[in-house]
Amino acid sequence: MSRIDETLEFIPVRIAVLTVSDSRSLAEDRSGQVLVDRLQAAGHILADRKIMPDERTEIADQLRAWVADAAVDVVISTGGTGLTGRDVSVEAHRDVYEKEIEAFGTVFTIVSMKKIGTSAVQSRATGGVAGGTYLFALPGSPGACKDGWDEILAFQLDYRHRPCNFVEIMPRLTETQRRK
Repeated sequence: MSRIDETLEFIPVRIAVLTVSDSRSLAEDRSGQVLVDRLQAAGHILADRKIMPDERTEIADQLRAWVADAAVDVVISTGGTGLTGRDVSVEAHRDVYEKEIEAFGTVFTIVSMKKIGTSAVQSRATGGVAGGTYLFALPGSPGACKDGWDEILAFQLDYRHRPCNFVEIMPRLTETQRRK
């Protein structure tokens, strides 16, 4: 059964938050703020925060910059995961991934189904790994960010979570690169 092992020490991770929006400013970014508030309340470190337009190349370039930055362990983006022509976050993330975490999107859909029913099919949340950095794309609503954090990421980014979590395997994410 899933649980937090209180005998283990919490290990904070450094998280960058990217809001993808053609219209929001930092002052209006409720979804990004939800993520910042939650990750900091959990004890993690906000490594960086940016807002950028729905432009696939620009999003992928920013993701790559954070992947190359040793001060960033995890990137969480919000927005641009829908079905409209301007929704390109998923494609930008996949341009960067070395490995996709397919079950992230599946689990997010299960969580969403409990809250919004079949409307969950309109979201394309995704997760992956590149250069030893975790990358997650969540929908742009504050509710979706709360669900993604509270139901999935809060546990998987907590080293004490059992039976397993993303943090404990971080040192091994680049092991094939070290063998070369």
